[in-house]
Amino acid sequence: MENNKIKKEINDIVNDNLKALEQLFPSAVKDGQLDIKALKEELGNFEEVGIERYELNWAGKQNAKKIVQQGIGNKTLKFVEKDSKNADTTENIYIEGDNLEVLKLLRQNYYNSIKMIYIDPPYNTGNDFVYNDIFKKGNDESDKEEGYVTETGERLEKNTKSNNSRFHTNWLNMMYPRLKLARDLLTDDGVIFISIDDNEQANLKRLCDEIFGEKNFRNSILVRRRVKSLNIQFADKGLKSFNVGTENILVYSKSESFLFKMIEQVKEEIREGYWAGFWSGADRPTMRYEILGFTPSVGQWRWGKEKAEEAVRNYINWKNNFSEIPFEIYAEKNSNLKFIKRDINGKGQNGGVQYWISANNAQMRTSNWTDIEVSQIHKYFDIPFDNPKNIKLIQEIIKSSEKEKDVIILDFFSGSATTAHAVMQLNSEDNGNRKYIMVQLPEKTDEKSEAFKAGYKNIAEIGKERIRRSGEKIKQEVEEYNSNLKLGEEPKKVPDIGFKVFKVDDTNIK
Repeated sequence: MENNKIKKEINDIVNDNLKALEQLFPSAVKDGQLDIKALKEELGNFEEVGIERYELNWAGKQNAKKIVQQGIGNKTLKFVEKDSKNADTTENIYIEGDNLEVLKLLRQNYYNSIKMIYIDPPYNTGNDFVYNDIFKKGNDESDKEEGYVTETGERLEKNTKSNNSRFHTNWLNMMYPRLKLARDLLTDDGVIFISIDDNEQANLKRLCDEIFGEKNFRNSILVRRRVKSLNIQFADKGLKSFNVGTENILVYSKSESFLFKMIEQVKEEIREGYWAGFWSGADRPTMRYEILGFTPSVGQWRWGKEKAEEAVRNYINWKNNFSEIPFEIYAEKNSNLKFIKRDINGKGQNGGVQYWISANNAQMRTSNWTDIEVSQIHKYFDIPFDNPKNIKLIQEIIKSSEKEKDVIILDFFSGSATTAHAVMQLNSEDNGNRKYIMVQLPEKTDEKSEAFKAGYKNIAEIGKERIRRSGEKIKQEVEEYNSNLKLGEEPKKVPDIGFKVFKVDDTNIK
């Protein structure tokens, strides 16, 4: 063992050797460290192992599991009246504090109560790790855990760490307990949306497969990312990779009972209306009934009998009473109506039965949301914040995840509070009664940043101020709309634009 010890001050030659090994055997270098076992296997030297399992492992995973089970100790949520708005009537909540502690506190009162969670966690680019959990270990401590250093501090044969060593480990240890606790908060038909880029997308997918169950993975939504222009003089020489033009939103449900609500994507080109066959190749006998003298022997009609009969009556009504108006124009003016007709000379399984597909510029959304940009480039209400999420993106997420408009929505990496803004905006548009819970660590703003110069000492201050200003703007817009109502139009209600502020604090209760 004595011969394996090396000094802590290691020459760059060793680092160069590590890079050379990584070129030859990528699997033998993990998180900036040499995996001796993997290197031996690459060279054909395999050790006897026990039962092998497909799983995601990393240093500190057991501690991450333990922390989920640990109590919150003497922590509580302290109400901050001076920062709150409409505190006596609002149902919205804004919490300042480490979201790990906050999630544990929320678990006491919101277990199985949250319909939808959206989070935009640190992407682990190398510049954004701010959560100082017990998981963010010193190098020596992590070395011991991974078996690279003895308990007496003597370093075994191992190369030095690169600048980005253990990024994956620290990030996974930060995310695991938070996602585990988040799952407990979801209703049985609840869902979580997680924004991520290529740095940790693969790890996040496997982590969520473990926490939520692989069968509860619903989609990876693709959204458009603003691309910085390349300097052509360098691009002409060749590229290591294409500029990244997209990001992902991973979607997991708590159980199989969750169902998306269909939402539409607006297209640039308007499709003209047309007649199409009403017969479908699916085979449900209960959906085979007589329409205008024809009953299919196989397959089925596209709609239920009651809806189809109403569509037949609508077409007959046009034919008997409005035929002086071209059908296409009549149908466009009455786009809320369905129409069915039959060509008695029609043959085949459809029997000449057709239904009218209205002209529109919309189509059902898929997992490709690249018509939406992930971030906004302009400032909201002159509040400085780098790359705030696009409010339209969050609104689409909310609309896709709910059938009721009276649900609780949680964002525990709330940043500039785009989610709160989106909730209030949607409520103003459809008279909904959604409530939000925002959680943000009061991370200090950079003294050189525009935010700091504008008087915002931490990110939580930015989020709260945005909610205040956006709420007032929404209220003003609703009141202006109601003052200009036309005959027959229903007034909108001013949504809940208030919020109660709480901060994580110590309690004397033991």
